Amino acid sequence: MIGLGLYTPVEAAALTHVEPPKIRRWLCGHVIGDKTYPALWKSQLEKFDMEQLHLSFLDLVQLRVAKAFIEAGLSPQKVRRAIEFGSEIVASDYPFASARFRTDGKTVVLHVLKTDGDEELIDLFSQGQYLMQKVIEPSLKNLEFDEAETAARWWPLGRGKGVVIDPQRQFGQPIDDATGVPTSVLAEAAKAEGSPALAAKRFMVPLASVHRAVAFEQQLAAA
Repeated sequence: MIGLGLYTPVEAAALTHVEPPKIRRWLCGHVIGDKTYPALWKSQLEKFDMEQLHLSFLDLVQLRVAKAFIEAGLSPQKVRRAIEFGSEIVASDYPFASARFRTDGKTVVLHVLKTDGDEELIDLFSQGQYLMQKVIEPSLKNLEFDEAETAARWWPLGRGKGVVIDPQRQFGQPIDDATGVPTSVLAEAAKAEGSPALAAKRFMVPLASVHRAVAFEQQLAAA
């Protein structure tokens, strides 16, 4: 979708390292036996397609943070409640994709843990800068935020490395920032043409852009 980004679960998995089945469970909910587990949140793209799951750029960002919290010990149910409470605090359906979560994230998570009486995690996450340095900050690293303090761009290799994910460009697919060409297109061209130099000539882009694209796509494939 224009301005929102558009990703299949498989594409989102390659970028976030969250497996497609897990993405579907987190965004669609699931049933185990006689117990129903609701979605951690609903994608903003659900209103456009009720049949197939697609993710927006903000879903990608929220996935990364949710993954980090779950790996740190929070259950998916606690993450869902953190999203619900965080939405009230930062006035957004995507609290994990807000710059305000850098300052309010600890308050949100500790509120959920105290409500549940989870003393072990309360002790862990209350320690100094643990929550910020080990969970929140790494998940929000290399993001740019707009004037509304919402994630607007992601530099997956780091700022200045030439590859950007921007929902305003190419539907949010990873692109070479200098030329705007999707990295997948340049990498595939290098393979088809037999060399990065021929691909660069075909698309009339710098050779460095093709090399960056090939390296990035190889990194995605190896993850």
